[in-house]
Amino acid sequence: MTMPLPVLASLPFLLLAAPVHAQEQEEPLVLLPIEPPPPLVLDLPDYPEYVPYVRADKPRLPLPVRSLLEAAMKTDDSASVAALVKFAQQTQPYDKDEIRDMQRAYNDRRAKEIAARTEAELARIRASGVLQLWKGQVEVGAFRSTGNTDNFGYTAALKLDRKGIKWEHILQANADYQEDRGTVTREQFSASYQPRYTLNEGFFTYGRTQYERDRIQGFADRYTLSGGLGYRVLNRPGMTLALEAGPAVRRTNYVDDVDQTTKSVLTSIDFDWTINPTIKLTQDASSYVGSDNNTFTSLTAIEAGMMKGLKAKLSYSIEHETSPPAGSLKTDTISRFSLVYGF
Repeated sequence: MTMPLPVLASLPFLLLAAPVHAQEQEEPLVLLPIEPPPPLVLDLPDYPEYVPYVRADKPRLPLPVRSLLEAAMKTDDSASVAALVKFAQQTQPYDKDEIRDMQRAYNDRRAKEIAARTEAELARIRASGVLQLWKGQVEVGAFRSTGNTDNFGYTAALKLDRKGIKWEHILQANADYQEDRGTVTREQFSASYQPRYTLNEGFFTYGRTQYERDRIQGFADRYTLSGGLGYRVLNRPGMTLALEAGPAVRRTNYVDDVDQTTKSVLTSIDFDWTINPTIKLTQDASSYVGSDNNTFTSLTAIEAGMMKGLKAKLSYSIEHETSPPAGSLKTDTISRFSLVYGF
């Protein structure tokens, strides 16, 4: 399509009129010159020609803390060392690895020392004779009894104990004597022997032979033979608890009655608790349960160290017979105060 000639002739005038019309409507745009920013200047110290190299060791545990740990690790108290290590790791968290290495070295050394001592002790036990390795204690004192007799008297006891690798042998003897105005009111003697054989860490077998004499209670002689199985419920330093159970045969020669042989079941408890280096608590109890007569005994004692090898002992014992001889009471109690010498 071809534009008419008059229109083409008027185009220059239209283009000139448009800017004039725009200038009448808006403010003219003024452009200001932009100054360039100042140059960046760094104020740095002169670079040295040679940078010295100083060798520095890695951070180490502070000397006071290390000295405290080393002093504790010279002892055999593993519990105290473990407590100190715990606190040191809390207060020195950046030195945990070094503290852990010190504890590991201590534990390795202690394990080797314990193994060496154990091996030496086993060698000593294997080379020992029958009359060696025995430990014991002698007890002498006074007592007050209630029941078939009510008076004061004298008491004495002996206990021997030999521990081997698997076997343990226990010998005990007790004597109570009481006299009132020239008349013997209590004359009780007892002796027992008990071997034990360890099966494993907890279980053991045992045998027991026992002799008793107590004419005031109605029997001239009483013999007991028993054997069975035992279990160490507790076996840790300072506290032991052992239970025993098994069949028993008893032969009783009465003073004023027909001699009798009975079968029964024996159960016993042996508890020892070393409260601290000077105080010890013990509890021994037993029961003979048979068809004709049952016997229950309990002995509670507390020992207090006085000097090396010598202790004071206070004990209270109860003996109960369900079917005692005619004319005898069922229950006897004895309170004892004695001195104990260990060897």
